[in-house]
Amino acid sequence: MFCRTCYDILKLQVRTGVAAMSQGINYPIAAIGAILGGIAGALAWWGLTVLTKIGFGLVAVVIGLLVGHGTLLFSRGKRSVGLQAMAVAVGALSFLVAVYLVNMTFINQALAQRGEAWRVGFPPASLNAFYQVIAANFGIMKLVFLGIIVYEAWFIPRPIKLPTS
Repeated sequence: MFCRTCYDILKLQVRTGVAAMSQGINYPIAAIGAILGGIAGALAWWGLTVLTKIGFGLVAVVIGLLVGHGTLLFSRGKRSVGLQAMAVAVGALSFLVAVYLVNMTFINQALAQRGEAWRVGFPPASLNAFYQVIAANFGIMKLVFLGIIVYEAWFIPRPIKLPTS
């Protein structure tokens, strides 16, 4: 319980603090955080898949969490729609790279078992090669996981909305 004057002062301070969260954002540094989160998430999913020899798609959700939190951490707690868009782009790209790495590993294992001499490499030779490897087993569940990743990357650095009253 506050008196009306104290409440108005507190409300002004809170609104000023929330507004400051969307000002003075260092986007290049925030991008580094997002990219590092994307790399860590993609490598975690790929590593777990290589170790278990099973593609646990649900673990891919970690990519969205790490991208979103990396963006927030490196932006020093700043929040904006621009940060959300950047995190979504990095999260989606990181997921596609992770899918490529997982499929590349399984394709190369199958090639080795068949006695083939050639391997799918990283980085891919072309965008078409990247697409072909990703498309090898891209189904509805991959779309679901991509949706979750995009949601997490969008949700975490979102600006705080205060009631208008």
